[in-house]
Amino acid sequence: MSLPPILRDLPLPVVGSPMFIVSGPELVIAQCKAGIVGTFPALNARPAEMLEKWIVRIKLELEEYQKANPDKKVAPFGVNQICHPSNDRLQHDMEVCVKHEVPIIITSLQANQQVYDATHSYGGIILHDVINIRHAKKAISMGADGIIAVCTGAGGHAGRLSPFALIPEIRQFFDGPLLLSGSIATGRAVAAAQAIGADMAYIGTRFIASEEANAEDGYKQEIVESAGKDIVYSSLFTGVHGNYLRGSIEKAGLDPDNLPEADKTSMNFGSGGNTDAKAWKDIWGAGQGVGSIDSSPSVETIVSELKREYDEACSRLTR
Repeated sequence: MSLPPILRDLPLPVVGSPMFIVSGPELVIAQCKAGIVGTFPALNARPAEMLEKWIVRIKLELEEYQKANPDKKVAPFGVNQICHPSNDRLQHDMEVCVKHEVPIIITSLQANQQVYDATHSYGGIILHDVINIRHAKKAISMGADGIIAVCTGAGGHAGRLSPFALIPEIRQFFDGPLLLSGSIATGRAVAAAQAIGADMAYIGTRFIASEEANAEDGYKQEIVESAGKDIVYSSLFTGVHGNYLRGSIEKAGLDPDNLPEADKTSMNFGSGGNTDAKAWKDIWGAGQGVGSIDSSPSVETIVSELKREYDEACSRLTR
């Protein structure tokens, strides 16, 4: 199965992943203008009434940019919905997305039939992120249009499986849109994702260190200065295992090598954490690909570099 029309013919086969706090209208608009899909979590728009303003702004600015630049490929945008009982905004946020016909809805934590049906009612597509086969099969059975395989090394909530394991296993029963998340910070890694069976790459951490990201300077600097060894995998902060920057954990007065485990009954996403130091705000998420990041330029510059590396890698593979 080929990609749906909305995801075809992009200059670079990349979706910018939705990152708590970090992803806002500025980042999404810059990503879409650069030719990759820009997304943000609905919960980033606070208070709830702000969500509609964000969506309207994104749509208008992208429409105006496309009219002024008819020869450029402006990518679509998407909104991430946390389908978990702790998210008491889900119904409101989906009503806003349906009203404005958001082209892509990314669902996380649970497959939600009402969200799927609402999105399909106006022709939108659902991409659901998973960390294992069971979750992938459930989402597909409920009507998800595409799967995001969140593998080991991904920033934020991440799985334990290698992409060399999860991608081929999903391909055994699903020939639809398949995205790969996990340590992808270069154009070469984007090409590698396609080489093992994914259609697109799902990139977050590389864009934290961008001019348009809503991340404080200290966060961006730590991304630039960190390497893979500085990523800590813990369930403490939200109840679900995720990857975080060692330096931010230490600054919060915690020992990153001796963090207690939190079980799923403590899953907490509404406030972003289970400790005084909150996930995303104080404890900074990042993937193991930080070792490939050494600068904090504009999104346009980042995407241009990714495209150059991607083209070089594809040429090398076909030689």
